[in-house]
Parts: sequence; C-alpha cells; structure tokens
Amino acid sequence: MVGVGIFVMWLLGRCLILYKSSTNLKKVDNFTHATTVEVVWTIVPAIILMIIAIPSFALLYSMDEMLDPSITLKVIAHQWYWNYEYSDYNHLKEDNSGLNFDSYMLVDSPGFFSFIGGR
Repeated sequence: MVGVGIFVMWLLGRCLILYKSSTNLKKVDNFTHATTVEVVWTIVPAIILMIIAIPSFALLYSMDEMLDPSITLKVIAHQWYWNYEYSDYNHLKEDNSGLNFDSYMLVDSPGFFSFIGGR
C-alpha cells in the first residue's frame, strides 16, 4: 500500500510540474482514444486485487474448518436479559431442549448493575 501511494504521489507531482501552464507553452492536443492506457489502468488494479485475494481465501477456508468442540454454547441477547443454552445436554430433559437459563440485570446500588440467573 505504501509503495502504491508513493508511486501515485510521484506520478501526480510529475504531472503537476511538467504540465503547468507557465512552463509548457505549446498547445495541448486533445485525444479521445487511449486504448492502451485504459487497458492498463483496468488490468493492473484487477491483478493487484487477485494477489490480495489469494491469501485471503486460504485464511477464510482454514477458519471454516470445524473441529469436534467439547461444548456448544448458544448465547442470545435480548433487550433486558441474556439467554444461555447448552445444547450438548439434551439428555437431561425429557423434551430434549438442552440446558438453558436466562440472566436478568439487577441494580445493586445506584450506577452498578449485576446479572442474576433464573428460570
């Protein structure tokens, strides 16, 4: 990123110095078709993006690898409380709902809050 930034700033400075009206007295010709330039400034950023994407895909797929977890915990945040569910303990209840409980916020003293489990 630093290399690209330095190159762009160098190119911008070079254009400002070489093409300012006080030093460049000849008339600038207008041109409408610069196919080579358009192809280059389209292909080069695409190649840079592909070079950045290749390591990102490797990291993305390695994060997707699922190992055998020792415990599964599902936490749901509601407006005024938290809900916790341990789905690995389905065998403890008759309805196979797992082990779950809610945690409500209580005021201990002015400005201090704590959570208490219930259910």
